[in-house]
Amino acid sequence: MMSPTLHVPGQDQIRRAPKVLLHDHLDGGLRPGTIVDLALASGYEGLPETEPDKLGIWFREAADSGSLERYLETFAHTCAVMQTREALVRVAAECAEDLAADGVVYAEVRYAPEQHLEAGLTLEEVVEAVNEGFREGERRARQDGNRIRVGALLTAMRHAARSLEIAELANRYRDQGVAGFDIAGAEAGFPPTRHLDAFEYLKRENNHFTIHAGEAFGLPSIWQALQWCGADRLGHGVRIIDDIEVADDGGVKLGRLASYVRDKRIPLELCPTSNLQTGAAASYAEHPIGLLRKLHFRATVNTDNRLMSGTSMSREFEKLTETFGYTLDDMQWFTVNAMKSAFIPFDERLAMINDVIKPGYAELKSEWLFEQTAATSASSASAG
Repeated sequence: MMSPTLHVPGQDQIRRAPKVLLHDHLDGGLRPGTIVDLALASGYEGLPETEPDKLGIWFREAADSGSLERYLETFAHTCAVMQTREALVRVAAECAEDLAADGVVYAEVRYAPEQHLEAGLTLEEVVEAVNEGFREGERRARQDGNRIRVGALLTAMRHAARSLEIAELANRYRDQGVAGFDIAGAEAGFPPTRHLDAFEYLKRENNHFTIHAGEAFGLPSIWQALQWCGADRLGHGVRIIDDIEVADDGGVKLGRLASYVRDKRIPLELCPTSNLQTGAAASYAEHPIGLLRKLHFRATVNTDNRLMSGTSMSREFEKLTETFGYTLDDMQWFTVNAMKSAFIPFDERLAMINDVIKPGYAELKSEWLFEQTAATSASSASAG
């Protein structure tokens, strides 16, 4: 009989497995139908399609260009319909609901408050609306029999000049649902060191931050994010693979930066499907996550933008199990990595690991074991 540790889970088990998500953009995860509704309510006429199914296809196809810059252009449409309190509450609530229905038990969802001010909202009103939506989504999820906790990450755009202002905003709301800070946007030409004042401020305030780095630009971006800015986590960080040499005989040699990242257990917020779309990886089989898992980096699995990538946490794990033969033990490893790396207090992370994640995977493994036992018994009885 196959050991449960060698069991590759099916779609249903993957969906029911407790999952942790650290890298997900609020404006990259809207339901297509919601975009259509909000565009109609706000008078926005720029949508390329007004039928929800066709609109969803358009977003995925537009994001499949292999260019990070083209990928980012799709957000003009989602941000355009997220300019009122009502819209932000709805989008945030549906985000929490959708993640919970997919088996996500903890999520940190990021968004840029500065991109939601066109209709007159203040930065504070944006944050309060999104927080309200997350709490409403958590409540609805509980009613549906699902459990989720959602924290917000406030993002500053790296091409703009409001990072310190957004960092101060994140700090003011840190006890009201905001878990930390981030910078995002095109990496090339906009290094993280442009925002040192924001990072220095957050470090003085003992607050948490992650930085988009090593997605499209490579090792210099990762090095600056860590050694100049002091990032707690790396948003993507997939290009750390450029500092790892694999010999013809399979031997592996880590460069100094890669060694530092692994030795310091710096979390990598890896987003496989998104990385394929933006050209950071050529295929799932060639995605660095396979090697990073073998080398025991602090790798985590994430969605990035569920709408643009047509993905979910379950779909990401489905692709990884199909490609690398990952088991429930592998899924648990990635999930525990993510929970260890979350921007909530240590005792709360530990409680999630010991009381939610590990029992959830143990139940799935025992379920499979009993199914195999029953199948073996039935086969024996038939043979007799």
